[in-house]
Amino acid sequence: MATRGGARSPAARVRPRGTAEPLTLFHPADEELRCKGVTGCTDRVLHPWLKEELAAVLESLPEPGVALSPEQDRALWESRQEGLTEKVTLLAELPPLRVLLAQGNLAGHKTPEPVVGLFEHGVMPLYTPLGGSQLNMAESVQRIPARRGLEGQHPTRAQQVIEWLEAVARAWNRGPTPFEWGGKRKARRERARQRRYALAGSAAHTRRSLRPRRARPNERLCA
Repeated sequence: MATRGGARSPAARVRPRGTAEPLTLFHPADEELRCKGVTGCTDRVLHPWLKEELAAVLESLPEPGVALSPEQDRALWESRQEGLTEKVTLLAELPPLRVLLAQGNLAGHKTPEPVVGLFEHGVMPLYTPLGGSQLNMAESVQRIPARRGLEGQHPTRAQQVIEWLEAVARAWNRGPTPFEWGGKRKARRERARQRRYALAGSAAHTRRSLRPRRARPNERLCA
């Protein structure tokens, strides 16, 4: 899961009558997008919405097929934090791990009360590194409703923007586009790089090799 609240896209701004902001929750496995438009994204707005949406997600999940011991449950939770420089302090008693929730590295996402609430329901919060918001898929998918719903439009009220964003999210869920790490676009970029030759350490490239031609045995080079 990936979530982000409070993204102020320039396309979503309506002046002078307020600002519309999308709260998004994205499930990469089935590409389901949960989106809610709001006129302001404070913790008092984000946390109740996130709690409600996660409750619906947990209710739709099947029960764990194999019951683990408390020690095995803790080992599973701890394994999800391996390699992290900043680890979240886990509860003394942990339920079975049900969901991984990737979030941005905002202070509001680390407030103790909602984090403890996530733990109690089997949700492990994970945070993208500072300056690494592109690692959160919600950051990418959040641009899609804004672009499809607002491009070429001239809203006059923030509520119009909210309605359009939520309508696009509903349409997306009827036929979502799969997201992949290192998909076809990455493969095309790699093939393009293989057809180019870098000029020393700069960002410039040529379409053919500039390696010096080897001199023939009877050929002299003059400087």
